[in-house]
Amino acid sequence: MKILALGGSGGMGRFAVHSLIKHPQVESILVADLNESAAKKFASTLSEKTSGIGIDVTDKEALERAMNGVDVVINTTGPFFKLAVPILEAAIETKTHYLDICDDWEPTEKMFLLNDKAKAAGITAIIGLGASPGITNMLGLIAMKELDQVSKVYTGWDMSSAQPEEESSQKGVNAAMVHGIEQIIGKVKVFSSGAYKMVRPLEKVTVDYPQLGTYKANIFGHPEAISFPHHYPEIKESLNLMHSNDDSLVSMLKIIRFFIEIKFLSKNMAAKVLTWLEGTQSPDYDKAGVESLPSVYGYAEGIKNEKKISVAATFHTEASVDDLSMGEATAYPLSCGVKMILDGLVLDTGVHAPESGIIDPELFFSYLSKEIDGSESIIPLITTKSIS
Repeated sequence: MKILALGGSGGMGRFAVHSLIKHPQVESILVADLNESAAKKFASTLSEKTSGIGIDVTDKEALERAMNGVDVVINTTGPFFKLAVPILEAAIETKTHYLDICDDWEPTEKMFLLNDKAKAAGITAIIGLGASPGITNMLGLIAMKELDQVSKVYTGWDMSSAQPEEESSQKGVNAAMVHGIEQIIGKVKVFSSGAYKMVRPLEKVTVDYPQLGTYKANIFGHPEAISFPHHYPEIKESLNLMHSNDDSLVSMLKIIRFFIEIKFLSKNMAAKVLTWLEGTQSPDYDKAGVESLPSVYGYAEGIKNEKKISVAATFHTEASVDDLSMGEATAYPLSCGVKMILDGLVLDTGVHAPESGIIDPELFFSYLSKEIDGSESIIPLITTKSIS
């Protein structure tokens, strides 16, 4: 198998390339980046199976030329609200399997509309296979599987640990921070009371987490809110939630949003401020004696054995997943998805979010465990609670 890694020398892509080059079925990886010298330099440090090229993914002809002759394209470029859809369209045109880490809900909606074209082309497209979305989707699916009927699904993550990678080919404004700014301004799409709705991001939501207690989290504009009801239309509510041990972080985001909306700050300048702000946060930050929501989790409510219960899925506290960098936590799920395709464990065609059923969650976490520490020690921790 030949792989094209778009953004392969960036802060996320480089971890996926490092992982995939070790798979015995990978014949070659073409590392492609807007920064040609960075792509070639990074590729030269790996093996004879890697090479680097410069590419502007907005150049349709150049993009399709790069895809011709490869079997799988992984897309870690950003921002996805600008680049995801045309890259998937090129993959469909060239009949190339496609996986990405898209964390924007707007292109996710548009990519779902390409499902029939992807099936006709005979390709598998898995979108949003990173940390959130990605790991969160699989945890949400595990929680759902504990229920006979599902009414509500939340996916959640800790913003305090979302720090950009120091090593990257990217110059200028960090794409992850541009994404963050886009998803806290204006309105974002969620699913509530059985319908898609536009709501104000950062709105507070109460989460009564089984065996932990009640906490406040904030609505964030991520794909999980719309991908779960897309694949499971019986769901009545689906939200993606961000939380932080540091209450001042959310307050700062609201201040940044205010300055954008009164046109005192541009989005790019706000992204730079957010990058600086994230850099001041310690990933080990914790308030002594204060428990909080897990760093990443899936939560579902529904019926089991004719009783209303809630179910949550996360990782055991000793799991090494919490020690991963942002780049590792985002890229490793992506590389697991590619490896599962190579190993014949993903067979369906069309456009799928991770929770569609195209990926077996237990097998996925087995692959992720091996990715992280070479074992199969990462087993999701499932807790339940009766709802009166």
